[in-house]
Amino acid sequence: MTLPTAVKRVAVLGAGTIGASWVAWFLAKGLQVDIWDPKPEAEAYVRRSITDAWPAMSALGMAADASPDAWRFHPSPEDAVAAADFVQENAPERLPVKRALYGRIDMALRPDAILGSSTSGLIMSEMQAGFRSAPRLAVGHPFNPPHLIPLVEVVGGRETAPETIAWCLEFYRHIGKKPIHIRKEARGHLANRLQAALWREAVSAVVTGLASVEDVDTAISAGPGLRWAAMGPHMTFHLGGGEGGIEHLLAQFKPAFESWWETMSTPELNEENCRKIIDGVRAEAAGRSMAELVRERDAILLPLLALVSGKP
Repeated sequence: MTLPTAVKRVAVLGAGTIGASWVAWFLAKGLQVDIWDPKPEAEAYVRRSITDAWPAMSALGMAADASPDAWRFHPSPEDAVAAADFVQENAPERLPVKRALYGRIDMALRPDAILGSSTSGLIMSEMQAGFRSAPRLAVGHPFNPPHLIPLVEVVGGRETAPETIAWCLEFYRHIGKKPIHIRKEARGHLANRLQAALWREAVSAVVTGLASVEDVDTAISAGPGLRWAAMGPHMTFHLGGGEGGIEHLLAQFKPAFESWWETMSTPELNEENCRKIIDGVRAEAAGRSMAELVRERDAILLPLLALVSGKP
């Protein structure tokens, strides 16, 4: 295998929202990027995405010695992966689609190339089964948008070699990501399961009339979300316990948490409840376009990322 710190060329398969964002990040890190996507409009979309993302990359102190033009589009996935040290796969989140793609590139991958899948919830053991390259396939799940959010979840399947996991963790770390090793397979991995658990209660609050969509969002963005940007829930609660730390917090609040959990339920995403969420989100957006909302998000995220990374 090429050393993770020596990777010069990567391939990106699937260049939609996630894939194009990965392209921007890889380019900003000075890598050569080979791209494939079956959609006719994909190449133009990648070009626009790089242009839109590049100012953010510069604001984060990246891209100074990198070129936004160090990429090529290829007519087939086989061509795109042929020279790559590493492949970031971003095919649609459907098992047959991903397996069909893996079938095409299985023999085209270099014998030492590693592939990380951006799948947000599929099981790698099911994706890799039966392919020659299976020991070199792992989940490398980013959080959207990958060119801003540092988290990457690394998950191996039954056939993934231990050295592949170690390689992926080191590679993602080397290119400025915050990789974590998920030690067993679960649908949704870890972060999406945490996110889904919170959203379940957020949806429940809206459909039961406890709060509006906007108030639910404010409850997070102006409350615990601010603390979670600095540290996760366990360490946050450790501080919440004062001098006694997590031991004191559990001793004091264990009955309360258990009583709250008992009252929580899973709402049904039926037509009526979906409409409540959709109408609430539209009211909160107040006519702002998606581009405007993205600019507002990034204007907050960029200084926050600089702060938590320790950069001035």
